[in-house]
Amino acid sequence: MELEILGSGTSHGIPVIGCDCPVCASNDSRDNRMRTSAVFRRDDGQTILIDAGPEFRLQALRARIKRIDAVLITHSHADHVHGIDDLRIFTHTSGMRLFAEASNLEDIRDRFSYVFKETQTGGGKPRLSLIPVGMENPGPIDIDGTRIVPIPLMHGIVPVLGWRIGDTAYLTDCNLIPEPSFALLAGVRNLVIGALRLRPHSTHFNFPEAVKAIDRIAPDRAWFIHICHDFSHIQIQEWLKINAPGKKIEPAHDGLRITVR
Repeated sequence: MELEILGSGTSHGIPVIGCDCPVCASNDSRDNRMRTSAVFRRDDGQTILIDAGPEFRLQALRARIKRIDAVLITHSHADHVHGIDDLRIFTHTSGMRLFAEASNLEDIRDRFSYVFKETQTGGGKPRLSLIPVGMENPGPIDIDGTRIVPIPLMHGIVPVLGWRIGDTAYLTDCNLIPEPSFALLAGVRNLVIGALRLRPHSTHFNFPEAVKAIDRIAPDRAWFIHICHDFSHIQIQEWLKINAPGKKIEPAHDGLRITVR
């Protein structure tokens, strides 16, 4: 199985509209960061999507996604769900299970209310089954033989879910990992974690905070995700060499593939 990073950027995406900063103008393809999303692929073809942001269609075409068996939503902010309509191409013959924390599902139901209303025949819309997990319905879930552990997190006051499959965990958009969640992360070897920028932020880990969380979780390897345009890929690598020497931490980039066991 593998985890592919479809997007590694923050809510604006990189390049940011109207911005001429060195990162937004960079010719390094790793600095072109679509909104944060990822996909788990099992060796038998099973495909589980994490988040469907505004660029999901472009990400799916770039990653040659031809099948999605279920969707895991971290939370309902626009940069993580505003591509949900493009899931309809995968639901022509059967419905799609979409898992998220209960209050975030309510946001999705409100924002995409047309999906759940009776409408005329021919109005294309995704066929979704919303399934609450996490805070109010704790414990692992099973998707056709794949065991997935929801990881409760906090993004300011917004409850967020990270996701663990096997030895790999994906934690984006958080500034607090509740104490019980560390037990759910025990033994993780690959960790993808939100690290917005060097400057502090009220609802996101910055670089030093992410490194501190990585030290506590103690994976073999870790990658920053949900990165803004303050630092280029190379500049983040240089910062890590100085501030996290000897640690296998890298900035993620679109198209990165991580082996999952």
